Amino acid sequence: MNRFDRITALLIQLQTRRVVKAQDIAERFDISLRTVYRDIRTLEEAGVPLYGEAGVGYSLVEGYRLPPVMFTREEAIAFLTAEKLMEKFTDNVLQKNYTSAMYKIKAVLRGTEKDLVENLERNIVVKEQKRDKKPPENVLDILLKSIADKKAAQMVYKAFGNDDISERLVEPIGVFHEFEHWYTIAYCHLRETYRQFRLDRILDLKLTAIAQQEHTSLKEYNDYRESSKKLCPVQKAVIRVDKEMVPYLEERRHYMGFVSETIHKDYVDMTFLSPYEDGLARWFIMFCDKAEIIEPQSLKDTVELLIEKMLKRSAGNNALRLI
Repeated sequence: MNRFDRITALLIQLQTRRVVKAQDIAERFDISLRTVYRDIRTLEEAGVPLYGEAGVGYSLVEGYRLPPVMFTREEAIAFLTAEKLMEKFTDNVLQKNYTSAMYKIKAVLRGTEKDLVENLERNIVVKEQKRDKKPPENVLDILLKSIADKKAAQMVYKAFGNDDISERLVEPIGVFHEFEHWYTIAYCHLRETYRQFRLDRILDLKLTAIAQQEHTSLKEYNDYRESSKKLCPVQKAVIRVDKEMVPYLEERRHYMGFVSETIHKDYVDMTFLSPYEDGLARWFIMFCDKAEIIEPQSLKDTVELLIEKMLKRSAGNNALRLI
C-alpha cells in the first residue's frame, strides 16, 4: 500500500471509532509509531480537524465526515462473500439487516464492480449441515443488542443431556462461533458465575430493561481462561499416526494440545501437551486402528481402560438380547 492510500485508509479508520490508538494504527498497517505520527501530521496539515491526547489516542472533531467512499473491486468481492456466510451462519434478523446494508453498499459501487458482484453471486455457495432444532430466529440479534446496550436478557434454556428447562437472567459479554455452533459467554444470575451457552439450545430469549453489572470483555475473559490453563499441569504425549490418516486429523488435533510433528516415510509422530489425558485418550480411540501411543504409559493405560469398559458394555447388551 502506497502512502497516499494508507493515509486515506487512516482517515476512514478515524471515523470508525471515537478514539483510535496509535498502536492500533501501527499494527493495522504494519508501520512504526514514528510513521503513524508523521501520517497524522500530514492529515492535520491538510486541514483535517484532529485532536490527540498522549496515552489515549486520536479523534476527529465531532461532525467531521468524509464524503461517500468508492469501494475497490477486492472490497466488493469481500462484501459479497460475507453476505453468503451471513445467510448460513446467523439468524434471520441479522441476515435481513445485512442484506439491507448490502443494498446500500451495492448502490455506491461503480458500474464495473456492480457487474462483477452480479456475476459472482451465482458462483459462491456456502453449504451447512441442516439441524433438526434451530434457535429462535432472532436470538443472535438479541444477544448482540444485550451486549451493546448493556442490558440483561431473560433466557429459557435446555442444557445438553437434561430434560429440565430452566429460566435464567443472564448478562452476555460476547458471542463466538466454534465447532459449527454459535455460543455466548454470559454471567448467569442462577449460578452466580460466568457460563457458556449454546445458542441452538436457547428456547426463548427476551431483552430486559435491567442494566448489566460491570463485566470483563470477551477477549479478557478468554485471555484469563488461557492463562489459567497454562497453570494446570500438562503432560507430554507422542502419538504415531499412519501418514494416510494425518489429513483427517489436522483440523481437530490443535484442540487436543498439538505442538509439533516429525514426518517419517510411512508415519508421522505428533507431540501433544495437554492437561486433559482422558480427553486425548477418547480422541485417540477414534482412529486407534491407524495409530499407536509412543508415550506416556499412563495414556496407554487410560485407552485400555476405556476400551475394556466399552467391551463389557457391549457384552452385557449382547447377553440381554439372548435372554
